[in-house]
Amino acid sequence: MNPFAGQFAGPERADAGKNTRRLLVVEDENHIAVGLRFNLEAEGYIVTLAEDGESALRSCERAREPFDLIVLDVMLPGISGFEVAETLRAAGNYVPVLMLTARGRPEDVVNGFAAGADDYLAKPFELAVLLARIQALLRRTFWARQAEKPGKASPLNGLPVCFELGEKVILFDDLKILDGEREVPLTLMESNLLKYLIEHEGRAVSRKSLLEDVWGLHEDTDTRAIDNFIVRLRRYLETDPQNPKHLLTVRGVGYRFESGAGE
Repeated sequence: MNPFAGQFAGPERADAGKNTRRLLVVEDENHIAVGLRFNLEAEGYIVTLAEDGESALRSCERAREPFDLIVLDVMLPGISGFEVAETLRAAGNYVPVLMLTARGRPEDVVNGFAAGADDYLAKPFELAVLLARIQALLRRTFWARQAEKPGKASPLNGLPVCFELGEKVILFDDLKILDGEREVPLTLMESNLLKYLIEHEGRAVSRKSLLEDVWGLHEDTDTRAIDNFIVRLRRYLETDPQNPKHLLTVRGVGYRFESGAGE
């Protein structure tokens, strides 16, 4: 199946000076992989191909320079795209991951986010949409890196922060939580979910609302993936994750965030 709803870009679209970002494309169907590389290189990206999950992980381990983004298909021979994302995150590799799902199945999208993907795109897709999603993820990473440079705005030099929770500082756009000298990285979806709950502080938010408003899923979907995200966020934020004070369960509904500011 050709994932592109539009036509391949012609070589006249290439602009060698436009991008120097390194992309890893993980796709087992050769004609799709070649088409992706052709179009991405036409946009000036440096593209490496991997035909399965094992090859993708080896490429990440052996790369002289880290990849700036991974385009990762879900259905791969051997280990799946979900397992690739989980392995990278477990190893502390937070490279942005754009996951390609078959026909946008809700279960693929949910599992992809739970595994650590930052965004998803359903096959078939428009080339322009793929490029826009890639550029958006790369921009977010660039902004986060700029904020980390000496002299840039940060909570450590007295400038405003995104959200303070006790001694922890949540930086939504930088995708991390500062806890004293410890820095906890967040995936894009973890950051978005946490931000949504904080914006609705004191109110019970249903799992269905989280799926629709945070992830854009409007079909009947297993909502248990939300529970897995909450478990992870509790580990990041709670002193005792088994007895949370901030990310509270509302039985039969969903979750409620409480900062405890009024205590």
